[in-house]
Amino acid sequence: MEDYYEYENKVVLVTGGAGCVGSNLCRKLAELNARKVIILDDLSSAYEWNIPKAKNVQFIKGSILDEEMLKRAFKEKPEYVFHLAAHFANQNSVDNPEKDLMVNGTGTLKVLQYASLLDIKRFVYSSSGCGVYGLESKMPFEEHDISIHLHTPYQVTKLLGELYTNYFHNLYGLPIVNARFFNVFGPGEVPGRYRNVIPNFFYWAMNKRMLPITGDGKETRDWTYVEDIINGLLAMGIKQEATGEAINLGSGKEHRVIDMANMVNELAGNEAGVVYIERRDWDVKHRLLSSIRKAQKLLDYKPEMEFKDGLKRVHEWFDENWENIDKSAEF
Repeated sequence: MEDYYEYENKVVLVTGGAGCVGSNLCRKLAELNARKVIILDDLSSAYEWNIPKAKNVQFIKGSILDEEMLKRAFKEKPEYVFHLAAHFANQNSVDNPEKDLMVNGTGTLKVLQYASLLDIKRFVYSSSGCGVYGLESKMPFEEHDISIHLHTPYQVTKLLGELYTNYFHNLYGLPIVNARFFNVFGPGEVPGRYRNVIPNFFYWAMNKRMLPITGDGKETRDWTYVEDIINGLLAMGIKQEATGEAINLGSGKEHRVIDMANMVNELAGNEAGVVYIERRDWDVKHRLLSSIRKAQKLLDYKPEMEFKDGLKRVHEWFDENWENIDKSAEF
């Protein structure tokens, strides 16, 4: 792994920096001796207790739709921008499509407009590898094979964000990279109604409840540990070859949902087992698998965390932070 010395003594803005990916990225940037790591987050789906505590981390509570908060963040003249803030995720977007469009569409546009006024070294946008590929896309998903036949507003607006970043790159020369995440998991993600399956399963398992599987459990996902995602993002910020590109960040491996559920129950000592429920209308992709060849070539990207070891880390984080997690979980 590289030492990423390029971030030393630099100002970095991370929108959505209180979430799972954001908090881990900001912690790493602080450790890399960035001069200042600015977090802009409205805490709509994250919590202040999860933000890394360091002298070079500054937290601004505010929305990317708020002009005053954006002016405050960009007044620090960041040299790197990691745009992770989003209205997350699929079911939330189905329930709240207008808000999804405002945050993921207009919000992304606003952040790009401010970034284009500065001498930004790199603008890294968090897209969705699980979202921009369709039923007609061949697996493992390769970056050129995106779809316009999507199934949730979240998928639509994540692709819209890529179109906007490409526009700013093509017209204004903004050095952008589109990071397509696949099924990120790891310490730092609090369970909740609209959160991902792994933190929710750990929460229910630790409460000795049955784990609800939508479908037959044979569905697969490309779960990718958050530290591997962070290494990919940091490389995107400094590798010249990545400029203007869309790049998958996944593990390049498939795991079945039922196997994941059994591992979670085993780690949590939960004997309640699983229960099968009806698949959601929008949940039409029964398999997800990324091609990471482009990331390997352009970023020297090498996912290192074994899936079960990553689950153990999540379980340890739940144990260590149970009081905060239990009071914050919203279902």
